[in-house]
Amino acid sequence: MYSLRDYYEILGVSKDATEDEIKSAYRSLAKKYHPDLNPDNKEEAEEKFKEATEAYEVLSDQSKRQKYDLFGHDGVNGQAGGYGQGFGGFEDIFGDIFDVFGSGSNTSNTRRGPVRGADLKYNLNLTFEEAVFGTEKEIQVRKYETCNTCEGSGVEPGSSKETCPKCKGTGELRYAQQSPFGQFVRVATCDECGGTGEVIKDKCKECLGTGKKIKNQKIKVKVPAGVDTGSIISLRGEGEMGERGGSPGDLFVFINVEEHDIFEREGNDIYLILPISFTDAALGAEIEVPTLEGIIDYNIPQGTQTGTKFRLKNKGVANVKGVGKGDLYFTVEVQVPKNLNERQRELLKEFAKESGEEHKEGKKGFFDKMKDAFGN
Repeated sequence: MYSLRDYYEILGVSKDATEDEIKSAYRSLAKKYHPDLNPDNKEEAEEKFKEATEAYEVLSDQSKRQKYDLFGHDGVNGQAGGYGQGFGGFEDIFGDIFDVFGSGSNTSNTRRGPVRGADLKYNLNLTFEEAVFGTEKEIQVRKYETCNTCEGSGVEPGSSKETCPKCKGTGELRYAQQSPFGQFVRVATCDECGGTGEVIKDKCKECLGTGKKIKNQKIKVKVPAGVDTGSIISLRGEGEMGERGGSPGDLFVFINVEEHDIFEREGNDIYLILPISFTDAALGAEIEVPTLEGIIDYNIPQGTQTGTKFRLKNKGVANVKGVGKGDLYFTVEVQVPKNLNERQRELLKEFAKESGEEHKEGKKGFFDKMKDAFGN
């Protein structure tokens, strides 16, 4: 036994900890104190690693844990295998530790293959009409393209790539390390060639060996009818170029639509406020209603009140998917005349009389009466 400290205390868990909690606690400690990961403090780390391993071996076994809970260390003397002995579930517990420094049986090749190009984003502003009816816009995007001088190889014309002297063309470097579990091999991408297995001695003077040049490219974007703010148009293959034969990325065009002077849009429906005269509202009339496609005539009934909403079916925005259209809703706002001549005033008084209304001109309101009462 390497320690008489409480096993629960060593792992930092409670006595009613679940199997998963014990396992998680041990994984953390094993990664923290593994000797190969602590070269500057190897002896102390090794002791803590042994201690944690012993505690885990007992508490992860239901039978041993039960004996330990009843009799303490005396109940499991000789049953804890300790560091590197009789340890089950090795691959499961140390899987992520192996990710750090590799495995002796690791035959994976880290040589880098084709890489897809990055996607690009472009913000496109449209007028209300352009969004409603669709349009074609030409945009300018700054992105990398294949260098014409070296055709993307990065090599100065007349020269060629050479096998990387550091990794001998494999694209990877291997480092053998000893540990209490045996020898491990850490595999890493070659820092000399970046995993390609080749190096460029004479770099292209035009692109400095990158194989690409940044340029401004004009791209035509077909905007379908019915787009709105937040719509996204995807252009396949118009993003950044790929590397080592990889496919190019995509270009995503994000739409922003300007507001209209009179129309408001909600989905595919259009709304507007339409002022009408007092007489048209009272008598009913044929009025002109602006729509997306121009002015149309519409008959409103007599006695139309302010706030009355009318619907014009299929006079809204076309569905961006090409099926159906929204509606247009207009709400009337009756305009009360402000400046009446004498003749108009007399006619309205006569109208009020015929309607049985009692019109008292100049009648004081509540606040006027209050002012009089307090002498203000």
